[in-house]
Amino acid sequence: MEPSQSEMNILSNGKSHDLGDDMSVPMKTLLEEDQYDDPDGVLESAEFLPSGDGKKPIRFTDFEGKTSFGMSVFNLGNAIMGSGILGLAYAMANTGILLFLFLLSAVAALSSYSIHLLLKSSGIVGIRAYEQLGYRAFGTPGKMAAGIAITLQNIGAMSSYLYIVKSELPLVIQAFLKEDPNSDLWYLNGNYLVIMVSASIILPLALMKQLGYLGYTSGFSLSCMVFFLSAVIYKKFQIPCPFEEFSVNGTASHLNVSSHDHDYNNGLVHENTEDDHCSPRMFTINSQTAYTVPILAFAFVCHPEVLPIYTELRNPSKKKMQKVSNISIFVMYSMYFLAALFGYLTFYGHVEPELLHTYSRIDPYDTLILCVRVAVLTAVTLTVPIVLFPVRRAIQHMLFPAKSFNWLRHIAIAVILLTLINMLVIFAPNILGIFGVIGATSAPCLIFIFPAVFYIRIVPEDKEPLRSPSKIVAVCFAALGVSFMVMSLSFIIMDWTSGTSHAAGGH
Repeated sequence: MEPSQSEMNILSNGKSHDLGDDMSVPMKTLLEEDQYDDPDGVLESAEFLPSGDGKKPIRFTDFEGKTSFGMSVFNLGNAIMGSGILGLAYAMANTGILLFLFLLSAVAALSSYSIHLLLKSSGIVGIRAYEQLGYRAFGTPGKMAAGIAITLQNIGAMSSYLYIVKSELPLVIQAFLKEDPNSDLWYLNGNYLVIMVSASIILPLALMKQLGYLGYTSGFSLSCMVFFLSAVIYKKFQIPCPFEEFSVNGTASHLNVSSHDHDYNNGLVHENTEDDHCSPRMFTINSQTAYTVPILAFAFVCHPEVLPIYTELRNPSKKKMQKVSNISIFVMYSMYFLAALFGYLTFYGHVEPELLHTYSRIDPYDTLILCVRVAVLTAVTLTVPIVLFPVRRAIQHMLFPAKSFNWLRHIAIAVILLTLINMLVIFAPNILGIFGVIGATSAPCLIFIFPAVFYIRIVPEDKEPLRSPSKIVAVCFAALGVSFMVMSLSFIIMDWTSGTSHAAGGH
């Protein structure tokens, strides 16, 4: 297609605004544009446009537009909420309360703005699929780039969730049954357990035809995280400072606040005073502070799920979906901050990267904490199907763009994806570094770079010139994403280098 022809199509589409708000555009014109603009997609971009008889054509689901506002909030909130909440107290310990609050607020606001760009681009061309926005903006390369980024990001996320199941579930079962940690019982083998959880819980939910059905499990998953947050707040007032550590001989050993605090992660030793240990810090700068920025940025990754949830929203409009996004982000923002604050105020400088492990130092058989671990495992498990839906959709857009919904393909993709992820979790114990690289590249693309460049490319210049304030802000937003990517990759490379050096020195 010639560039001039592409621009003509974008301009004519630009006048249609949001199809959810304005259905007065002649369908003949829109269908002709889609046929001309996407000859190989067979009206793929018309997926959400009415057909001649006034009904929407059936594509990847036959239950579009039926999900309530509340269920959509649950689904998007569950997509945002991840296992990263367990590490936010450690992040606050390395930034201080005020600096953490500033960074968390900035990232939440940027995430909301990014969703605004996606929804505005979607409304211009009447497309509610991330990959198809890429196609409309840059053709096949744009669609493939978006699809690959979504696939890599979400496979990495699902693998990290199943790693938690593999490592935590055996410990929970062992604690409840008081089993010997060195026993060879099959139900204490994480590899068996992760397969059983995937086959019995995740796969049936992943086979749902409609993402909106998962609103019920998403609501339950979020309630599990609310239980986790409540327990963290409760424990703050139950655990004294300085706290007493559990010892294997059954007696508690008092933590000497004037003694050395060993940082086992870095092999460093710091001299702590009582003021350091039991007094909160407002600002803290150390070697771990820089890692907080990408951690917080990735804590709000939900963008691949935004447009599918928008598709299935009842009476959809940009304003309504933006409200869903803002409520979800605000609720997660509040939970993130409270979990980080009370976790930090419980252990201060002694908080570990995984908050629940710190509680185990006090009493590994604490009934409440064991229940919290079960709740977190449940929340993580129920999040996997939500994350799998955009991956399956991306694969269908990349490999089967002209195909309508097919149960066999729908099931086969889910089974293959879960099998692949289980194999990664079981047979590749050292792939976390690879997932770090994936997260450092795909997440900034999905949050910052793609929404901004799609918006700049799709919104016609007669409506918003390139030098307009909105597009200048979008350019800066894309540049910020590139900076995040470079910074994250730099941190990972430095961590690998220091880890290699430390390992060499240690052995």
